[in-house]
Amino acid sequence: MLQMILSGLVCGALLGFVMQRGRFCLTGGFRDMYIAKNNRMFYALLIAISVQSVGVFALIQMGVLHYDAGAFPWLGTVIGGFIFGLGIVYAGGCATGTWYRAGEGLIGSWIALFTYMLMSAVMRSAHAAGLNQFLKSQSTAHNSIAETLNISVWPLIALLLVITAWLVVKELRKPKLNVATLPPRRTGLAHLLFEKRWHPFFTATLIGLIALLAWPRSEATGRMFGLGITSPTANILQFLVAGDSKFLNWGVFLVLGIFLGSFIAAKASREFRVRAADVGTTLRSASGGVLMGVGASMAGGCSIGNGLVMTAMLTWQGWIGLIFMILGVWTASWFLYVRPQRKAKLAAAAA
Repeated sequence: MLQMILSGLVCGALLGFVMQRGRFCLTGGFRDMYIAKNNRMFYALLIAISVQSVGVFALIQMGVLHYDAGAFPWLGTVIGGFIFGLGIVYAGGCATGTWYRAGEGLIGSWIALFTYMLMSAVMRSAHAAGLNQFLKSQSTAHNSIAETLNISVWPLIALLLVITAWLVVKELRKPKLNVATLPPRRTGLAHLLFEKRWHPFFTATLIGLIALLAWPRSEATGRMFGLGITSPTANILQFLVAGDSKFLNWGVFLVLGIFLGSFIAAKASREFRVRAADVGTTLRSASGGVLMGVGASMAGGCSIGNGLVMTAMLTWQGWIGLIFMILGVWTASWFLYVRPQRKAKLAAAAA
């Protein structure tokens, strides 16, 4: 039990620290793809996926890890991924982003985290048993893309690496913008850890390595998976309500570690501030958390479970879930940002 607690907390704290310092926000990244035509954060995600994919399948081939992708619940993945994408825009952050921004002191993220936790737990209760059974029945035989194509997984990994490398090199060759920065207040390691702006690609590489580390650490406790946010988040509330220790697993301490690591990073970098939001933002955060909990539960994963881990495992659930998640983000972004801006421009032109 002690090993599980320490292992989960340490892995989660590393992830929370890196994501907070690197400002690794998939919600903003997916939104920028549509609004600003900026794909840098998406390319960073591909780096994290690639690093994890190579490492995990190497460990599987060596017999260190065991993994079965199972069936592909296509209907839940499509609908749930889209709903989750809507939710993370309204909540102001994805599942992991909500955890680490709560560690920075954002009250809106605390509210989104609570409604996300609540709905994730509800979706795992008897109240949603009928819906879950129906979604589970709408599945194909193979979730693994390699199994569907009846080929080795390594050509697919090679294709992923080539595409990722091409996009990253193309992005790095773009002219750099001159951004004004304040003179450093710290020197040496303290400056690098707590003050210097981290490049998204460097951050993504660290996240990929942490995601890889999570697999053997998690499997050592009997949990046969890597990083995951939604189920562990629901497990916290289930444990608090039922008091049953079966809900305490490696994933629970992982998400608690994310909060801890983010808090440490925010305090050390002087970015921690308790910030309350206005009524409109508060209500939007709460509704976003509800959509996140419902969507991630239906899809079988969030931006980490599907968008980072299941994509690295080269599954249909991961990649199709990621596509519909992004489509959900773009749809919500149109309603929240693009449409109001267009209305404002039309009103200004007519005045």
